[in-house]
Amino acid sequence: MRNILVGLALLSVTVFVSLWTLGGLDQFYAWVIDEQRNFQNQMAASLRALRSGQPGAVATLLGVCFIYGFIHAAGPGHGKLLIGGYGIAVRMTMLRLSGIALLSSLAQGASAVTLVYTGLQLLDLKRTQMIDSAEDIFAPASHAAIALLGVWLIIRGMHRYWRTRGSHSDTHSQACENCGHRHGPSVQEAENVHSLRDLIVLVSAIAIRPCTGALFLLILTWQFNVFAAGVAGTFAMALGTASVTVTIAIAAILFRATTFQHIPGRTATRIIPAIEIIMGAIICITAVRILTAIL
Repeated sequence: MRNILVGLALLSVTVFVSLWTLGGLDQFYAWVIDEQRNFQNQMAASLRALRSGQPGAVATLLGVCFIYGFIHAAGPGHGKLLIGGYGIAVRMTMLRLSGIALLSSLAQGASAVTLVYTGLQLLDLKRTQMIDSAEDIFAPASHAAIALLGVWLIIRGMHRYWRTRGSHSDTHSQACENCGHRHGPSVQEAENVHSLRDLIVLVSAIAIRPCTGALFLLILTWQFNVFAAGVAGTFAMALGTASVTVTIAIAAILFRATTFQHIPGRTATRIIPAIEIIMGAIICITAVRILTAIL
């Protein structure tokens, strides 16, 4: 089973790189945008059916929202680079990173609900004002946070690299046989990132920008007086998004495990900080490029 998952992960990476280098990503993203429009129309139709009391309208709405979330997450954004890059840069269990990916998607849905409810109920904002806020304020803030997380990975990787330079020789793995104390971190210590801070930073960087599709749905359901259905649809959409980000997380973990499987511990201790620095740079540069493009 593990070999099958590893094969699928490597195939996914190969397909992505091929599309990127051959220019196929632009065509793929164009298809994603067209499909999003189609499913937005289906969401509106489902809401009209729900408002008229047609049987099965709620189930149809939730299904459409889930598929919309899946297709929408296949396009740019939604933390795929952040989740994938972090999974490659940092040692983490598959369950933990998948949980972070799921939590990030659900938190993004919650941020959309909070924005719409606050904007309509408390601030009396109009639809265009809330969408403009998401695009002009929250989107740049999200990309800036992701860029800062990339910088953080670079700094942490450099710090760990300098810590590994304290060893006497390659024969020192845990403690020096001559002097009795350790001169550098073990592989496990060099990869230890099981802190609550990491979780908060990752989730916040993704969730700070609400999905525009969720805003569209929530505003419509508010106008139709079926806001509860909009909230349920938003979290169904978040689960659809999570199905993509969790897949990215699994692929990243398997890619990392396959890459480092046969590397000796001492060598891996030196390579791990370099990988963290490289992935941090990729995350930072990509986020800055997107940020400068939308400003």
